[in-house]
Amino acid sequence: MQNSIKKNAIYNIVKTVSSIVFPLITFPYISRVLLPDNVGKIHFGLSVISYFTLIATLGITTHAIRECAAVKNDKNKLNNTSSQIFSINLITTFIAYLALAIVLLLFRRLDNYRLIIIIQSFAILATTLGADWINSATEDFGFITMATVSFQVIAIVLMFVFVKEPNDYLKYVVISLAASSGANIVNIFYRARICKTSFTFKIDLKKHLVPIILLFVMILAQTIFTNVDVLMLGLQIGDWEVGIYSTANKLYAIVLQVVTSLMWVVLPRLTNYFLEKKYDEISKLLRKVLAFNALLGLPCAVGCFMMSKEIILIAAGNDYVESVPVLKILMIGFVFTVFGGGFIGNAVLLPAKKEKVFMIVCCITAVVNVVTNYVFIPRFGAKAAAGTTSFCAFLILVLLLPFWDKKIRVERKLKVFLTPVTGCIGIVLTCLLFQNIPDLWLRTALSIMTSAIVYFTILLIGKNELLIELLIRMKKKVHNQA
Repeated sequence: MQNSIKKNAIYNIVKTVSSIVFPLITFPYISRVLLPDNVGKIHFGLSVISYFTLIATLGITTHAIRECAAVKNDKNKLNNTSSQIFSINLITTFIAYLALAIVLLLFRRLDNYRLIIIIQSFAILATTLGADWINSATEDFGFITMATVSFQVIAIVLMFVFVKEPNDYLKYVVISLAASSGANIVNIFYRARICKTSFTFKIDLKKHLVPIILLFVMILAQTIFTNVDVLMLGLQIGDWEVGIYSTANKLYAIVLQVVTSLMWVVLPRLTNYFLEKKYDEISKLLRKVLAFNALLGLPCAVGCFMMSKEIILIAAGNDYVESVPVLKILMIGFVFTVFGGGFIGNAVLLPAKKEKVFMIVCCITAVVNVVTNYVFIPRFGAKAAAGTTSFCAFLILVLLLPFWDKKIRVERKLKVFLTPVTGCIGIVLTCLLFQNIPDLWLRTALSIMTSAIVYFTILLIGKNELLIELLIRMKKKVHNQA
């Protein structure tokens, strides 16, 4: 990878780690203080807001990163392109808020969630005005990373000070909003240094509207795929079941965010490589991404599956023990998500501007997800929601495989997976070895530390290419500083 990719990967890892540390610190506390019913209300509100966020963002973020990355070296073209896309985003945001107002007025079943939804909706405006896709397109990840970390630290302090009992759930909603949207607000002022973005009526609709709509339909299908289960659980069963499912799903989402964090760093570079038809460079970069996914994704999936009970008890407490089988089911689907939609979809098809294919696949699986949820959720609750999610993740992988570009040749694919898979067998055996230790914290600590050592040792013995490369680079850096 080139230096800028390495540098931005580090920034993105820092941002991702902060996004993981924040819920890891807050979630065990919040889940115990607010209890499943209030946790369910918050996540139900977020599931409703996700659809209006989708209307506001349309397919703009991915399209904006691709288009602005292509002209980032020409200041005038960058200013013009970003202004056109930003203007479209402002219009779609207005439409989203108008639609939200109509829904809140007409659907009386949302009355109990109205205030939560209104507060959470401010994130839509912050995202639009922040326009951090400008930072991503120009590969300027530093500021947005530091701002994100800073607001999350402030939010943690505020949470422990102001959230003390179940009735404080609205305070938590406001604090969470500050944590997630604060960086976008300050980015309004920072991004002006990168390019001059302003509202304009001079929009090239032919150039922007068609790809944005295609991406919108694709992301709509993905949003239905990821959020309809929460919505249907809330409408068909109740807040408690939503709280049980959301607890497992939140932990699943945190791990997924870590593993897929590299995708958005390499997207601008891959877009340029596809434009220039540099298939050798594409193949090399994709092999590294695949190796990263295998190296990190497989042990995360296996480790979380084996330690699901310990993770739930420590993260949420005994009130959420029903989340254990839900997390196990979701982690099975995790593997399919990482290598299906995560890798083939986001890292191969989108940079190649084959979003139409990805859109069709996402639409098919979204329909399957809704139908299967409708049939099975009333009978099996949260477990059914997890099962349909995992099945559809597998379906996406199967449907995307035939569309792999034959010009992309990822050499020695088996070698990429060999040592991580062997290491995962070591993780399973290690976790089984310590499972009868009665003390929860001791069992968890021993299982995690020993599994990490076993996995790392197996990678070294098997001479995992990516790990060896990282160790050599670290050794050189230490040597140069000495």
